[in-house]
Amino acid sequence: MLQKKICMLGFFGVGKTSLVQRYVCSVFSDTYLTTVGVKIDKKTVTVRDQTLNLLLWDIAGADDVSALRTIYLRGAAGYLLVADGTRPETLEAAQSLQGQVVSELGPVPFVVLLNKHDLAGEWRISEHDIVELTGTGWTVYTTSARTGEGVEAAFQTLAECILG
Repeated sequence: MLQKKICMLGFFGVGKTSLVQRYVCSVFSDTYLTTVGVKIDKKTVTVRDQTLNLLLWDIAGADDVSALRTIYLRGAAGYLLVADGTRPETLEAAQSLQGQVVSELGPVPFVVLLNKHDLAGEWRISEHDIVELTGTGWTVYTTSARTGEGVEAAFQTLAECILG
């Protein structure tokens, strides 16, 4: 059975931990828990009749791109860049993080998750912003850890990209 390391990257409070919990355990909690360092979960998936263990590294968020601990990235087969749709600055931060990851790992598969889509009234990332991202070749999902919207599909897409 193949085993692949996936990193969850993004600033504090964008919902990385909640997305992992929704994906792995099908649960959501309103309680905010700050990740210290890294938390690792595992999920077994099937991609094109092949069983794959995804090791999900939920890396603590940072208020500063330079604070990303690049040692946690080593060995990653792919990553999920998470931004909060109610805070556009987290998308800018995710774009900066992507550049840092490429310089550390080289080109590896990634998917962008624009999270908290359930907060439609507070959403501040425009359709134009999303079109710009997809126009650069990025795969983008709007997600909600609360409702589960887009979560399974985003992780599955990344798993498929990793296997090629």
